[in-house]
Amino acid sequence: MSRFHSHIASATKIINTYSAGKPLAIHIRSFFAADKKFGSKDRRAIASLCYYYFRTGNAFKKETIEEKILAGLFLCEHKSNELLLQLRPELDEKIGLSTDEKISLLNIKREDIFPFDGALSDMIELYPFIDSFFKQPQIYLRIRPGKKRAVIDKLNHATVPFELLPGECIKLGTNIAADKILNLNKDAVVQDLNSQKVLNYLEKVPEFLSSTQKITAWDACAASGGKSILLYDTLKGNVQLTVSDIRENILANLGKRLQQAGINLNRSFIADLSIASTLPVDEKFAVILCDAPCTGSGTWGRSPEQLYDFDQKMIGSYAEKQQKIVSNTIPHLKNSGLFFYITCSVFKKENEDMVAFIKEKFHLQLLQMEYLKGYETTADTMFVAVFSKTNP
Repeated sequence: MSRFHSHIASATKIINTYSAGKPLAIHIRSFFAADKKFGSKDRRAIASLCYYYFRTGNAFKKETIEEKILAGLFLCEHKSNELLLQLRPELDEKIGLSTDEKISLLNIKREDIFPFDGALSDMIELYPFIDSFFKQPQIYLRIRPGKKRAVIDKLNHATVPFELLPGECIKLGTNIAADKILNLNKDAVVQDLNSQKVLNYLEKVPEFLSSTQKITAWDACAASGGKSILLYDTLKGNVQLTVSDIRENILANLGKRLQQAGINLNRSFIADLSIASTLPVDEKFAVILCDAPCTGSGTWGRSPEQLYDFDQKMIGSYAEKQQKIVSNTIPHLKNSGLFFYITCSVFKKENEDMVAFIKEKFHLQLLQMEYLKGYETTADTMFVAVFSKTNP
């Protein structure tokens, strides 16, 4: 019994010292780095308790941390759990119930967990989306061109269970250290299942895929560069790539990652795209990727601490910033060029309303608009809209 109370006490300490805005995973690692008495099994158990706490979102906020943790454990697990059996045997006895029955037993509604349904896109199914918070999304790899055999051989040699999915995608378990097995970025890229699909429209554009000249492209909010590598691979390397981000350290890390991937950059620059005067670029591009800063609500299954701390006013703040960013990037799109507007948000104001804004202000032609629904596939939910700038 004392071991379980110790786990609860450690999880409570981690939660009490957590600061909003910091990734929970990093905070947990820092806690264990400072206190090395825990073995790997204990670390995993305590970390899981912390995630159970945040996965219940806005529900149980009036309860103690221990009660919120135990409610989260009950909702997220489906087989008898030793800790729950000892501390709340009446809940462990019913752990095999359906999610509907568990929610009713706990006397809450799903909207208590996610009280932002009024802002949700009409294209997102509310209850399946909320239920996705109870399960950690899988880890996915995208195999680089020509590297499939090598990647599969290395995973088999390491006796790592994996599933090969269509589109050169591999699904791994959540605790697999892929970087210890594979030559990441060169052979495969860690990239969410739906993030791998955001540029699929390019497969419908033969003039881009078979161009005899390099396609000029700008990844405007490049971040870690996953979509830059995806673009390079989709266009079979026939791309002249420019990247930008607001953070110097991010661009430095991106440069190293692209080197590992064997990709030469045309140019990189630091810019706050919400302020036009900071743009040191006057050229036009055939492809612009705008993976806009957003609430990240489509990734809350992976980072539930963001659900717990979310203020609905942030939706309007992000939408305002997104309008400024697209207003400063779209003028750099060539005639007949493609503009990809991408978010990992599920909120209408950041997505459909932004599409309406782009169409009205810039008169671009909307070619595709869709949600890639991660709650159906234990992945992140992404939104992508593709526009074309037609000749005047």
